[in-house]
Amino acid sequence: MKKKDIKILLVDDEPDILEIVSYNLSAEGYDVFTAKNGIEAVAKAKKKKPHLVILDVMMPEMDGIEACEIIRKTAGLENTIITFLTARGEDYSQMAGFDAGADDYITKPIRPKVLVSKVKALLRRLKNNGEEEEADIINVGDITINREEYKIINLGEEIILPRKEFELLSLLTSKPNKVFKREVILDRVWGNEVVVGGRTIDVHIRKLREKLGDDHFKTVKGVGYKFVL
Repeated sequence: MKKKDIKILLVDDEPDILEIVSYNLSAEGYDVFTAKNGIEAVAKAKKKKPHLVILDVMMPEMDGIEACEIIRKTAGLENTIITFLTARGEDYSQMAGFDAGADDYITKPIRPKVLVSKVKALLRRLKNNGEEEEADIINVGDITINREEYKIINLGEEIILPRKEFELLSLLTSKPNKVFKREVILDRVWGNEVVVGGRTIDVHIRKLREKLGDDHFKTVKGVGYKFVL
């Protein structure tokens, strides 16, 4: 996974920390966004689906412990890496953080270069969190999918798909013959961008059938769809 594709949510109620840490992580090439308290952190985590959350413990409105518990229980964020920022000597906060589902903790104050090294070490866990890194080009039967160029080759013919059709096809072909539930499709393809219903998926499947052949897309009534070779 490229650095520009790695999303990091930084949460702290101190503006100076947000500015300094986000600057250094952004300079490394990561996609960094921030929140000032636990409530804002939970909302942004649900919307952005970060790979890593760096979470201060002591914050107004909702502290980091409660925010961590909510994020950890949110669908689609089970594999997100969560690390706490704790002041030196806050052993209670560190233990409470682990109990809430945190993966690690970083002790404040910390030098920017040391923080970046710590973040790099944490992100190595992405390869082992149960979610395989997607290849840029995959071949399924007679279809070649180029994820970087958003391009499809079907039976030697190049096809340009609208973005959502492409992402839906990429999801279904990532695991041929696996049934993807409707709620999973909505979350993975549309996320929180817009409010859509089940009919939206049906329409996009119909368009893919028209362009790539009806036999590849099977409906599992009441459940979802799968791609078959």
